[in-house]
Amino acid sequence: MRKWLLAIVAVMALAGSAQAQSIAGQWQGVLQAGRDLRTVIRIAPGDGPALSAVFYSIDQGAQGVSATITLRGSDVTMAIPGLGGAYEGKLSADRNTMTGTWSQGPTKLALTLTRASTDTAWAIPERPAALKPMPADAMPKVETATIKPSEPGRPGKAFTVRGRNLVTINTSVSDLVAMSYGLHARQIIGAPAWVESDKFDLTVQPDIEGMPAEKQLRGLIQQVLADRFKLTFHRDKRELPAYAIVVAKEGQKLTKSSGDPNGLPGLMFRGLGVLPAMNATLDNFADVMQAAVLDRPVINRTALQGRYDFTLTWTPDESQFAGLGVRVPAPSGDPNAPPGLFTAMQEQLGLRLESTKAPVDVLVIDRVEKPSEN
Repeated sequence: MRKWLLAIVAVMALAGSAQAQSIAGQWQGVLQAGRDLRTVIRIAPGDGPALSAVFYSIDQGAQGVSATITLRGSDVTMAIPGLGGAYEGKLSADRNTMTGTWSQGPTKLALTLTRASTDTAWAIPERPAALKPMPADAMPKVETATIKPSEPGRPGKAFTVRGRNLVTINTSVSDLVAMSYGLHARQIIGAPAWVESDKFDLTVQPDIEGMPAEKQLRGLIQQVLADRFKLTFHRDKRELPAYAIVVAKEGQKLTKSSGDPNGLPGLMFRGLGVLPAMNATLDNFADVMQAAVLDRPVINRTALQGRYDFTLTWTPDESQFAGLGVRVPAPSGDPNAPPGLFTAMQEQLGLRLESTKAPVDVLVIDRVEKPSEN
């Protein structure tokens, strides 16, 4: 069962301050997802009729993503944009029980929540020490780095964190440079062909305990590129075709994240054209779109600050996802298929992609070598 059950941090928009106050407290129940998973929602009043909440799957840990919840009479609806999930339930007459269904894609699971008392409330487990963040001002060095050729013909790629270790799967040197310096592949100039074609799996352990933040991860990859791939370069500026992300005329439709503002963003495709984003800035979103989806650099020109949770769902075309090394299948002709990317961004996020030309930074390769042995 997917780890969308780890935790959900929600900001709830509810009609009626009195109704909102009436469901404040801790709610809990068991989700049967192949095994019993104890679920807790802690609801607290917010500003006016709004509520805030934290949703935990306490048998799987405690990390959060934002959601929106509405209460109309006795009907409770929760949407989790960062996970593509939803909960629909109904309050009992005494407003101490919610009976409903959790759904994510085709999966639907019954979930009944009961208001807990001080005596019956389940305790929330503390986060394991390995998941505590690395000090924000730390500048970690690479303690060990294992580099192996990737499995031939393996599709896709991944950047992830396991404990304090950075792990990449099926990544080229071009991918590593693009990720660590925030570039599109077109912004990397003068590299030999193997920089794009050869794929590697990396496991990098820093010399400081704790989960590294995004800036620290980028620094670790830069060290590996310099030490093991002997990368040297100089910077330049060139005018290139690009896409600019701007706010649509109707205004943005994003959900503010309640996650750790210094924590890692979560942007992991759940299929071609399904991108859940958790605790992500729009710069993070632009980075993923330029690295994986679009054929040119992407610039964030929204001026929107902060972190957001959302799921963007669209039907990709054949020009997209070259960055993941996959081929987009021909359109199915399904009339219920999601719209294309440009329309989906405007309808679902209140953002637009504008085609433009812009002076952008480029990285000119002076030297790069295949990696030294582990």
